[in-house]
Amino acid sequence: MFFYLCATTSENTILRKITLFLILTFCISIAYSQRNVKDSAVSSFIFHAAYSFQVPNGDLTTYFGVNSTIGGGLSYKTDQNWLFSTTLNFIFGDQVDHREDILSMVINSDGEITDGNGAVTSLALFERGFHLQAKAGKIFDLLSPNSNSGIFVMGGIGYLQHRIRIEDQFGTAPQIMGDYAKGYDKLRGGFAVTGEMGYFMLSNSRVLNFSISAEAVHAFTKSLRDYDFVEMKYIDGRFSDTYLGIKVQWMIPTYARAPEKYYYD
Repeated sequence: MFFYLCATTSENTILRKITLFLILTFCISIAYSQRNVKDSAVSSFIFHAAYSFQVPNGDLTTYFGVNSTIGGGLSYKTDQNWLFSTTLNFIFGDQVDHREDILSMVINSDGEITDGNGAVTSLALFERGFHLQAKAGKIFDLLSPNSNSGIFVMGGIGYLQHRIRIEDQFGTAPQIMGDYAKGYDKLRGGFAVTGEMGYFMLSNSRVLNFSISAEAVHAFTKSLRDYDFVEMKYIDGRFSDTYLGIKVQWMIPTYARAPEKYYYD
């Protein structure tokens, strides 16, 4: 609910498309997910949706507090329990520090801004971003109800980007709109590596399919803006941005029916 309130119209459109996609894949999986996973380890494509709660570390702590991610993707599990995955997660949060410093050129002593109509309006700052990644790992048949579940570890590479989104109360302040907003948003992006460890569950009943894990994401980022209005210069150099979090994932496997078993005397 919070994400819908804070996201832009385009972000809401993307989220609705993801939701529709997951609903459609769930319907397809009901039709095709017929094999009983308690018989043996199976290979399967797996659609998944995930939520993460993250704590920032490194250079991220200069401006950001805790955040969340929501997203989804596609995985493939082999019958040897190797796991390959691609995911796209959207980053969102409402804890942005040093507000007065970031907006020092446009706000008054009360922390407000005069909009294009001459009215005083308040401002709100949010964290926004995305993380696209590809991962590979292994499921170990430990503490599990079947050979398709257990402790898993994964590693991955990808691209991560984050920024500060500034919103005014009525959307009428030209000082922070369009190209002007780019001078304040601290947009950074770069190559990212991921490590993940947790518990992976494909239930015998095919109803309860999930994973829960601890995840660390480290991104080697740089400024993606030509000029920073606050610093009054181009922000050069590299940044070390780290997210540490807990992730919960809901999964929809699409494994096919197994051959019938025959027994002979």
